[in-house]
Amino acid sequence: MYAVTGITGQVGGAAARRLLEAGQPVRAVIRNAAKCALWARKGCEIAVADMQDADALAQAFKDADGVFILPPSEFDPSPGFPEALAVIEAVKQALEIARPRHVVCLSTIGAQAVQPNLLTQRQLMEEELGKLNIPMTFLRPAWFMENFAWDVASARDEGVIASFLQPLDKPVPMIATADIGLCAAQLLQEKYEGKRIVELEAAKRYSPNDVAATFAELLGHPVSAEPVPRETWGALFKSQGMKDPIPRIQMLDGFNEGWIEFERSPATRQKGTTGLATVLKALIDAGE
Repeated sequence: MYAVTGITGQVGGAAARRLLEAGQPVRAVIRNAAKCALWARKGCEIAVADMQDADALAQAFKDADGVFILPPSEFDPSPGFPEALAVIEAVKQALEIARPRHVVCLSTIGAQAVQPNLLTQRQLMEEELGKLNIPMTFLRPAWFMENFAWDVASARDEGVIASFLQPLDKPVPMIATADIGLCAAQLLQEKYEGKRIVELEAAKRYSPNDVAATFAELLGHPVSAEPVPRETWGALFKSQGMKDPIPRIQMLDGFNEGWIEFERSPATRQKGTTGLATVLKALIDAGE
């Protein structure tokens, strides 16, 4: 049996569906009991547990062959990442108690970066969970293609996407959430010992100009990418409700300056099969 956290999200849901399609039993670990019905109808066993509740998580992970850890994303963390640290501690305690055969944990590209940024919370997770004497895979995916959901309305209505990724012609490693879920499901079904890092990106990289061109092709009218001036980012993010925009700015700098990158050789990297056009079309269709 495979316990899957974050199952109500895109990546966790994709991983669970792939496991079910393979005929594997799945335990859906869900924080909100009101969201259990859909996965129960799909044949999942249900466990209700908050990601900061070590005892509930331990029960959810009990007797599992594999556990998929998908930590909640904190886009506006407090200084020192206390929100992430609380989750990390609870998950670590739960895994120590439950002792599943192995764990696949969703991390991120750039988790090894020494410069502080929004993704540092994933580095902290790798460091702590890596101390456990349990076979452990850290899955490090690239920039999510689904992040461009924020650009659908402006591309459709104004013919423009505002890009924080710069310069506009710089290719960026990206991946579709469906491919992350597929990879996670495959890794959960493998047998291995020790610790390993698996890096994942699409078959090709896309620049902001490529994203605009793909939107244009799908929408049937011109779409251009325009850079958002870096000096405006802090005020803009605060106007959108962020308390501290610095970690997000640091992350964007990391992608733009190239120090948020994969750690291993390209020859060892896994590649997704979903292209950008497929993802953007689904986002456009969902926004209609």
